[in-house]
Order: sequence, then C-alpha cells, then structure tokens
Amino acid sequence: MKVKHTAAWVGFTAAALVATSACGADSVKQAADAVDKTDTILAALARATDRTEQLGSAEVKVSTDLGTGTPIAMDGTYSWGDGMAYDVHMDTAAAQMQAVQDDPKIHCLLVDGAYYYDVDPQASGPLRGKEWMKVDASAVFGENGAGAMDTGANPTASLKGLKYASDVEDLGSQTVNGHKATHYRAVIDQEHMGRFKEAYTGDGSLLNQMTGGASTITMDVWLGEKDLPVRLVQGMGKMTVTMDFEKFGATATVKAPPAAETADMTEALKEAQGQQ
Repeated sequence: MKVKHTAAWVGFTAAALVATSACGADSVKQAADAVDKTDTILAALARATDRTEQLGSAEVKVSTDLGTGTPIAMDGTYSWGDGMAYDVHMDTAAAQMQAVQDDPKIHCLLVDGAYYYDVDPQASGPLRGKEWMKVDASAVFGENGAGAMDTGANPTASLKGLKYASDVEDLGSQTVNGHKATHYRAVIDQEHMGRFKEAYTGDGSLLNQMTGGASTITMDVWLGEKDLPVRLVQGMGKMTVTMDFEKFGATATVKAPPAAETADMTEALKEAQGQQ
C-alpha cells in the first residue's frame, strides 16, 4: 500500500512537472511572439516614416479638437522637406478670427516658424491697409511650445517619435477615406516624450493649458499602400489632432507674403501676454 501511494505521488508529481514545463514553454513562446509582433509593427512604422520623409509634402485635412467646442478644421498642403510649413484654409469662426476676417474661411500660412493670416485691411491701427497679419509661433506658444508645435505638426517627426512608444498594437485592416489601411496604435509616456514633454506638461505653457496637462501621447496611424499614412491621430490629454493625407509630394513651395502687405503683431502680442 505504501509503495502504491508512493508511486501515485511520484506519478502525480511527474505529471505536474510536465504540465508546469509545458506552461513555461507556452509563456516563453508567447513572450517571444509578442516581441516579434512588436518588431514587425515598428518595422512597418519605420518604413512609413522613411517614405513620408522622402516625399516631403502632402495635401492634408486637419482637425484640432480642444474639447471645448467646435473643432478647428483646415485643409491645404503641408511641407516638411525643409522645415515645417503649410498653406491652408481654416474655419474663421472656429479659429476665432472674425474680428479681422469677414469670410467664413481664412487663408493661413506657416513659414519659418511664423504664422501669417490673410486679414481684411483695417481703417486704422496696426493692420491699417495690410492684407496679412504675422505672428511668430513663440509669441503664441512660448519658445518650447513653438518647437513642440512645429514637431507635432510635422507628420514625419511624429512618426519618428513612435520608436519610443511604450506600447504598440496592430488593430487590423480598416477602410479610411476609401483606402484600405492597417491601423496601428502606440502610446508614448512622459519619459519618452522628448521635446514634447516640457511643452505639454510644463506649468504655465499654453500647450499645457490646451491639453490639460498630457501625461501620455496616444498615436493612431493608418498605413495604406506604398507604406504611406492615410490618417494620423494624436491624442494629448483633452486635445486631439486628426490629420488625413490625400496626395504626397509635388506640392508648391510655401512662401511668406510680401513684407509690404504684412503687419507683424509678434511684439505686440508678447507685450499683451506679459512676455516682455
């Protein structure tokens, strides 16, 4: 009887060891599969980054939702081949530019870190007889915020940031704007935000106020044919920026308007905001 019980115990223990070993092997395999899958996703995103950077520009539609009302929508061309630039039209009311533009859409340019707004010439004041209003990005977002906004608006720079993601997922095939695409999601935490960190989390920055103090950046990317993004969505706290791409490359160079037609409001804005 004793021998029988001992044999049973040995048999049970052996079976348990086999089961445990099998579970361990499965765990190791699952971990290895997860690493392989992550590497595959990051490789696909790296190809998209390289391809997007190579083409240098695109026709885009952008929507910025601050969580406070109507999203600010704009469409036109983005160029990032030689510094970030854009030539777009946006909703005048959503951008709160009705005081200087009667048209429902306002023409906007970004050139060499300065924003230009096509305004109605005023009868008096600094915009008297001027067609354009210029504001340096640093007057709006501060020095750090201006750099982050330039980086954030640049789809290539945003895609490059994905390599620092702490978590990546392949969410499968979806159709976006009539294009079949693969949906990827990545989360970048504060530790890996790079130049975004101070702008989005620093006390007193406008971007910190806009995002509500972002502790992470969630990026959703839909990649279509030829390893090119169809849509890029960046979630930062309460702010969400959605960018849809139509055509890549061969867009016109974005140039600043004539100086004689432009009123530079940078210093006045800085003074009004107490930056001087």
